[in-house]
Amino acid sequence: MTDEKTNPHKPEADLEDMVASSDTGARKPLGVPGKLLVGVAAAWSLFQLWIASPLPFLFRFGVFNATEARSIHLAFATFLAFMAYPALKRSPRDRIPLQDWVLGLVGAFCAAYIYLFYAELSQRPGSPILQDVIVGVVGIVVLLEATRRALGPPLAIVASVFILYSLFGPYMPGILAHRGVSLYGLINHQWLTTQGVFGIALGVSTSFVFLFVLFGALLDKAGAGNYFIKVAFSLLGHYKGGPAKAAVVASGMTGLISGSSIANTVTTGTFTIPMMKRVGFSAEKAGAVEVSSSVNGQIMPPVMGAAAFLMVEYVGIPYVEVIKHAFLPAVISYIALIYIVHLEALKADMKGLPSSNPVRPFLNKAIGFLTGLILLMALSFAVYYGLGWLKPVLGDATPWVVGVVLAVVYVGLLKLGSYYPELELDDPTSKVVTLPQTKPTVMVGLHYILPVIVLVWCLMVERLSPGLSAFWATVFMIFIMITQRPITAFFRGRSRLVADIKEGFLDLWDGLVAGARNMIGIGIATATAGIVVGAVSQTGVGLVLADVVEILAMGNLMLILLLTAVLSLILGMGLPTTANYIVVSALMAPVIVLLGQQNGLIVPLIAVHLFVFYFGIMADVTPPVGLASFAAAAVSGGDPLRTGFQAFYYSLRTAALPFLFIFNTDLLLIDVGWVQGIVIFVIATIAMLIFAAGTQGYFLVRNRWYESILLLLVAFTLFRPAFWMDRIHDPYESIPPAEFAQALAAVDDGSQLRVQIAGEDAFGDPMTTYVLVPVPRGDSAEERMERLGMELWVEGDQATVDFVEFGSLAADLGFDFDQEIIEVLAPVDRWAKEWMWIPGFLVFGLVVLLQRRRRQQQPSTAHAA
Repeated sequence: MTDEKTNPHKPEADLEDMVASSDTGARKPLGVPGKLLVGVAAAWSLFQLWIASPLPFLFRFGVFNATEARSIHLAFATFLAFMAYPALKRSPRDRIPLQDWVLGLVGAFCAAYIYLFYAELSQRPGSPILQDVIVGVVGIVVLLEATRRALGPPLAIVASVFILYSLFGPYMPGILAHRGVSLYGLINHQWLTTQGVFGIALGVSTSFVFLFVLFGALLDKAGAGNYFIKVAFSLLGHYKGGPAKAAVVASGMTGLISGSSIANTVTTGTFTIPMMKRVGFSAEKAGAVEVSSSVNGQIMPPVMGAAAFLMVEYVGIPYVEVIKHAFLPAVISYIALIYIVHLEALKADMKGLPSSNPVRPFLNKAIGFLTGLILLMALSFAVYYGLGWLKPVLGDATPWVVGVVLAVVYVGLLKLGSYYPELELDDPTSKVVTLPQTKPTVMVGLHYILPVIVLVWCLMVERLSPGLSAFWATVFMIFIMITQRPITAFFRGRSRLVADIKEGFLDLWDGLVAGARNMIGIGIATATAGIVVGAVSQTGVGLVLADVVEILAMGNLMLILLLTAVLSLILGMGLPTTANYIVVSALMAPVIVLLGQQNGLIVPLIAVHLFVFYFGIMADVTPPVGLASFAAAAVSGGDPLRTGFQAFYYSLRTAALPFLFIFNTDLLLIDVGWVQGIVIFVIATIAMLIFAAGTQGYFLVRNRWYESILLLLVAFTLFRPAFWMDRIHDPYESIPPAEFAQALAAVDDGSQLRVQIAGEDAFGDPMTTYVLVPVPRGDSAEERMERLGMELWVEGDQATVDFVEFGSLAADLGFDFDQEIIEVLAPVDRWAKEWMWIPGFLVFGLVVLLQRRRRQQQPSTAHAA
């Protein structure tokens, strides 16, 4: 235990300025300009709610198509960027200079140009006139300046490089050269179509991301952020290193609704970091725990720092599927961070904070926990199947009935919460800290869970679009913000109806403004990243990059993955997470898939996109730039670089996961049933905990060097058992290409053949790649070949594709005329790869035995553990 000492904290104003300058804009003008800034921000939020709602179609007014909505969205973002973000550090913060008014209005006009002149532009597709080009040039220049202000120079520089590459293609050296793009062609592609600035990324920001960010801002303004922190501390604060465990859980819950790692760090960190220091964590370690857990908030579904919605568009799978694939790695990563904190507490013999909960026997606690769990499961079962039964009975009236039931439950939860004292925001720097009791803390804020339930219900059960789901959740959140104060006051016997309603509307107004200001950076980032995506599609640089990467990596897939990880980290040091994901996925995701196929590893596209996303997030903790580390150091009074290195060390598990799920897609729950999914979750969690013990150098006692190596080996075996099983028994047998049809007939329905083919790519260059061929139904080789939609020309041992039916399975897989089949690999019966878990657990048992024996020989260590 260490006494709390006065640390050289930065002033709170500086800390707020750091968050503002990175997230919401550091300028807070006074007077009329200040009111205008706030009013435009609120108008943006209301506009986004309007276009997401069914109201425009009911009233047949204010209906915007996707391109018009993107145009208006960017106009708001550009105007607010110049209003909220000063040009330089020495620029005034309390007023808006004239040149910023001019730039803001010009930028907004250029962004809104597609909306204002939509009819005229539709009459001349692909044929811009001089006016269009002038507007486009000015718009791109102003957008780059807005990017520099809101996000820093790196993204603006990257976008500028790609614009110059497009224009000066013929003058580029060697392999990078291309025929070049005219200025008219560039502006048409980048500014007047949906291929560049107004492309998919800005569309996702307009349709989905804004509403989720707004939902999170409203939830926070309503008091949910404080509630999450209090619940986490009441549950975990009394354990060894309890405040750090509470910080991880609180940041995880905040990460559910927040897309910013820096804001998450400061929101929870101002409370959790001083608490961690009080129980014995150094300033750097306390900051590092907060950074690791806050940054990991961006991998936690459903928001995932806006990337989840981009993946829907880029990968082409439903939002629910993205969430399913991202869920397991995120959860086991958080569980492992709690365990890392526990190991740190064991190493330093830390204690928890004094608990306020009444002492209860363990059996009573277990019974209470199980009872609550069973009741929750029963309630979930009743709601799911009950409403499923109600829908056919009630028909169109179902939403109204559900709305009434939801309102009754909401009022009931407020009544329940009124029996307990209201939550207050404690001062974390006070000498004596008494943890809040768990039951009263949980009960007083249960109504904050309802909007999240509405969101999940709309997404998972009703299968509404993410935008519409967020809209209904936000509408319910607005209802809660306006009504929670007066209803609670009524139940508590107070009568301040007018004042309480007024405070509710003020909270709502603040939430609308905060949501819009949080979106300025994301809106600008998605638009500017669209320039990179547009340049890739216009110049074909993606194919050039594939050749460059293949040369650098010498065809080795692991080196390709390492190069991609390094590129993500380097770009992520200057780019926000969303922009980094867009840029790197546009450049590298197709390269990994293509080169993986050529090397015999067929990687699902979602795995590649998650790989890129994870390493983009890692950049937020990677020294020397990791902004989240600087924010945490400002709170803790520690050294930012040492905080960053410690956070990176804690985050090694997050860096290891992408490599593991590229080679073992079971971790992403791809083609996995319920039972197998539960088994994978349990084993993956154990593996991640063992990995944490290996990297932290402590398990039951301090590890010896060989024990750490053995623990890492065990973790690898549990994560990727197929690696060892493939060494013992090859999973495939090679069949001569001429016997392709016979191999197709011999294997079971639903299994797959791996086929290596050689031919020409779309550009006429030689190509060799692997294809996974699903075995179609059929009683004979001829019937299955017919269902596949392909005919072969067999001559000796050689087989050549002679015919591919248009629109058939074979055509979808990439088979084409005159391709030669080089190799056919058919699956063989062998032991399941999961048998390799047994030797892994045996080695783990050996390490446990060694450490237990050593702990018994060291009574003091045994007492500490």
